[in-house]
Amino acid sequence: MTTDLGAAITRAFRDESGQVIATLIRVTGDWDLAEECVQEAFALALRTWPRDGVPAKPGAWLTTAARNRATDRIRREAVGAEKLREAAELNEPSEPERDESGVHDDRLRLIFTCCHPALPMEGQVALALRTLAGLTTAEIARAFLVSETTMSQRLVRVKRKIRTAGIPYRVPPAELLPERTAAVLGMLYLLFNEGYSASAGTDLLRPDLSAEAIRLARLLAGLMPGEPEVLGLLALLLLHDARRATRVDDDGTLVSLEDQDRGRWNSAEIAEGTELLETALRRGIPGQYQIQAAIAACHATAASASDTDWAQIAGLYRELTRFVPSPVVELNRAVAVAMAEGPEAGLELVEKLTGSLPGYHLLPATRADLLRRLDRFGEAAVAYREALALAATDAERAYLSGKLAEIS
Repeated sequence: MTTDLGAAITRAFRDESGQVIATLIRVTGDWDLAEECVQEAFALALRTWPRDGVPAKPGAWLTTAARNRATDRIRREAVGAEKLREAAELNEPSEPERDESGVHDDRLRLIFTCCHPALPMEGQVALALRTLAGLTTAEIARAFLVSETTMSQRLVRVKRKIRTAGIPYRVPPAELLPERTAAVLGMLYLLFNEGYSASAGTDLLRPDLSAEAIRLARLLAGLMPGEPEVLGLLALLLLHDARRATRVDDDGTLVSLEDQDRGRWNSAEIAEGTELLETALRRGIPGQYQIQAAIAACHATAASASDTDWAQIAGLYRELTRFVPSPVVELNRAVAVAMAEGPEAGLELVEKLTGSLPGYHLLPATRADLLRRLDRFGEAAVAYREALALAATDAERAYLSGKLAEIS
């Protein structure tokens, strides 16, 4: 397979798989059947495109191939006239649905469709990440800080509920969109974070998920300009993305926030992010994304690491725990307290989190850093090795190995 052909198939999977799966789900009502048939359609593309060439409309080709696979499967499993009628209807052209939602971007429509309020919140977000963003079960499990087995079971339960409860796969009218907004925002934030983390890993080759999350957040902000949390999320993504170019050095090693070259931060994204944040805050309805954006703005607008207002950041994290009572938030607050009041104060908070974040490498990594700053090098080395064993990317492992070497 030539490089160009391989790139075309990869691009088709990235750009078309979510839409093709959504079409199959809508016409079959069966999530698992849709995913399996789309996988078979891509397998067929790998066999036939090298011989016949890439079709002019890859998405249409893949949709037809997936429909044909679904038709064959339904006919093979048909029991009675109803199943045969489903198979016949599957190959009929789809009627365009009347759109009362105001959501015109295909990908954003699909996200709203997945986020049905009858499903548990985490299930909505996980399903959207799996089906529409193409993340693997392992990647979603890492985002939710659970095991791959747990996440796999969670996805199975969500799909089963959709099937047994007959939950329709369609975008609701505009007046019902707000009840799905929280899940949509959560999905976009996790999508951004997956791309942002991947960008720091030299061993990861992925589509630019962060850029897609920002694009969709912009569309959502235009669709719902009166929702402060939507503006807060977009501000947060932009303020984080402004630091993208400085997160790793030329060797692919992570660069800590205090050591990043602030002159290379994207000033346009910082300006836009802070303006969006101010607009959101003027609404007087605080929320988790606005608070996180305010924390990111404290970092982004500080002239230097030494000018960062860590006391304010610690206070913002304390406020964030009202909206997100999470050990991850408590860990971040501990870091801010350590910077504002000293490593001993931060370490005291970190020790209280022992056992609360199994498999999360940043807990032992934070503990190691605070122990190092207290000159407790032997304990720090043990904690760095624990973090190193849990780190997921080459960039993280290189950073931790360097810190371990410094104290060894």
